[in-house]
Amino acid sequence: MARTKRRSKYSGIGGQAVIEGVMMRNKDKYAVAVRKPDGEIEVQVSDYKTLVKNKKILEFPIIRGVLNFIDSMAVGLKTLMYSASFYEEEEVKPTKTDKAMEKVFKDKAMDVVMFITMAFSIVFAIALFMVLPYFISSLLKPYIESNTLMAVIEGVIRIGIFVGYVLLITLMKDIQRLFQYHGAEHKCINCVERGLPLTVKNVRKCSKQHKRCGTSFLLIVMVISIIFFMFIQTESTLMRVVLRILLLPVVAGVSYEVIRLAGRCDNIFIKIVSAPGMLLQRLTTREPADEMIEVAIKSVEAVFDWKKYLYDNKYITQKEYEKLKAEEDFEIF
Repeated sequence: MARTKRRSKYSGIGGQAVIEGVMMRNKDKYAVAVRKPDGEIEVQVSDYKTLVKNKKILEFPIIRGVLNFIDSMAVGLKTLMYSASFYEEEEVKPTKTDKAMEKVFKDKAMDVVMFITMAFSIVFAIALFMVLPYFISSLLKPYIESNTLMAVIEGVIRIGIFVGYVLLITLMKDIQRLFQYHGAEHKCINCVERGLPLTVKNVRKCSKQHKRCGTSFLLIVMVISIIFFMFIQTESTLMRVVLRILLLPVVAGVSYEVIRLAGRCDNIFIKIVSAPGMLLQRLTTREPADEMIEVAIKSVEAVFDWKKYLYDNKYITQKEYEKLKAEEDFEIF
C-alpha cells in the first residue's frame, strides 16, 4: 500500500530535559519522567496552569509569547527541582533560613523559593546577556558614530557571550548528560512528527535538532534585539540600559511568534531563519543512550496519544492503528 510522504507535521508537544529525565507538555498537561537511581522510571503527570485565567489573552500575538515564556520558566524550574529530588544523597538538615521561610509562608514556602530562584535567574540573564554586552560595546562609541553599527556590534558581542557560556557549561559532566536527555526529547518529538511509531529503534534514527527548541528561541531573541535596539536614540547611558530591559518582553514576544511559525511551516524562509539555531543545537544536544530514549518515550506517552496522531494524520491505516492500540509487536516498515 502506498504511504503518505513522511513530511514533518506539527504535533503541539514540547518539552525540556531535566536531571536524568525529560519533561513533555501537551496542551493542559505535562509529564516528567525520571530514571531513578535504582533504574526504574518514575512518571508524574500534572495540570499545566497558566498565569492568566482568561485564555482569550493567549490568542493575541506577542502578548501570548511573553506569558508562555514566563509559564515555561516556572514549569521548567519546578520539574527540574522535582527531578533533582531523586538524587539527593542524604537528608539535608533545614537551615535557619529554611525554618524562617516555612514559619512565614507555611505550605507556600516552596513556591516562594521557586519565585526567588526564577527572579534571580532572570536578573542574572539580563545582566549577562543584555547589560554587559552594551557596556562592552560602548567602549567603541568614541570611535563609531553610527547607532546602527553600534547596535550590530553589541548584538555580535551578545551572541558571542551566549555561545561562550554554552561552550563553558558543556565541559561539565552533569550538563553533558542533561544535553543527552535534551537530544532524546528532540528525537522523540521528531519521530512523532515524521509519522513514525514511537519506538527506541525509530527514535534513534531521528534528528536531535528541532526548530522549536529553546536554544533557537534564545538565539532569535538576541538577533531580533539588534533590530529593536537600533531605534533607541538617547545619549543617557541609564536610559539606554532601562529601555533595553523594558523592551525585552516585546523582543521575547516577537521571538516567540517566529519560533511558533517555524514549528508550523517548512518553507525556504523558515529554513534560513532556523538554520543558526539548529547549528547552535549541536552544542546543546548530544546523542542519547537507549535508556535515555526510553525515559523520553514514557514522558511523551503520558500526555500524548501518538498512535491516534499517526492515524489522524494518515500515516497509518485503520488496521495498523488497531494493531498499535493492541500493543502487538508491529512495525510500520
